[in-house]
Amino acid sequence: MAPRKSGKWLLLIHQIPPKPNALRVKIWRRLQQVGAVAIKQSVYVMPCSEQSQEDLSWTLKAIVAGGGDGSIGIVRFVEGLADEQVIALFQTARKSDYQKIIQDANALLSDWSAGRIDPQDPAIRGAAQVSRLQRRFDEVAAIDFFHAPEHGTAEILIQDLTARLSGQSSNESAAMHTLDGLRGKTWVTRKNIFVDRIACGWLIRRFVDRSAVFIFVDADTHTPEPDQIRFDMFEGEYTHEGDRCTFEVMIQHFGLQDRGLVPLAEVIHDIDLKDTRYDRAETAGFNALLTGLAASQPEDGRRMTLGMQLIENLYAYFQRQKGKLTP
Repeated sequence: MAPRKSGKWLLLIHQIPPKPNALRVKIWRRLQQVGAVAIKQSVYVMPCSEQSQEDLSWTLKAIVAGGGDGSIGIVRFVEGLADEQVIALFQTARKSDYQKIIQDANALLSDWSAGRIDPQDPAIRGAAQVSRLQRRFDEVAAIDFFHAPEHGTAEILIQDLTARLSGQSSNESAAMHTLDGLRGKTWVTRKNIFVDRIACGWLIRRFVDRSAVFIFVDADTHTPEPDQIRFDMFEGEYTHEGDRCTFEVMIQHFGLQDRGLVPLAEVIHDIDLKDTRYDRAETAGFNALLTGLAASQPEDGRRMTLGMQLIENLYAYFQRQKGKLTP
């Protein structure tokens, strides 16, 4: 569901008898299921929508039927609690839900990648495990009213599991064909490179062409030649799309399925776009390293070489996290 634009919220204020305790537990679970969050004891908020009103109305009916009472109102927060703070409560709640899915998905990927388990072996019920994860993801996504950053990570990991379960033969062949056509090209980007362009250079060298050649140009005057591919440039073959940085776009276009790229892309995204969407613990430190590199290495070729080593180190760190790839 998209965030509401009106600044209005639905508020449920209720009282429940102390006994029986089963009613209190039932109502608490119901409010969790519909995605409501508490702003005070016995005061829950939801985005203002028809579905939210229906969910809260049924909850209130259950409260009254159990001997409690309450009311539902449409409110605006004028002082004290701000809309941004309420949205943060929703995102934090969903973050916790997604992190459990991410942890379980990474555990499966770790076992399947290490060869300890064959996901296609009927005895291990790989399809059932992925199906359960997908069902949990769908349930969380349905009440993720403000698109918590962890949504994308969980989604990608489940897609990776699904691909491994099916063998991914046709898609892998298509991806390899695409990458084959990119080898031997000259990669062109703007001068004074920083995080996104350095990360793209690393991605190209590691997954596309280990001998790739890079040139750094003035974007306003450069005329592309037939064997050149532009990245992170206006009208380039690979550049920002929507709210995704070029590194994220390349990962998708290249068809790369790699568990270490998921958290790495989140770090690159937040440094490049400065929107703290993922807010990973590693981001601030890595940003400091890259900023120091840019200050000490004015020459782009040298900066790319040293920057790619920093990217490689962070990638290796994420690869070894096993089931711990969460913010």
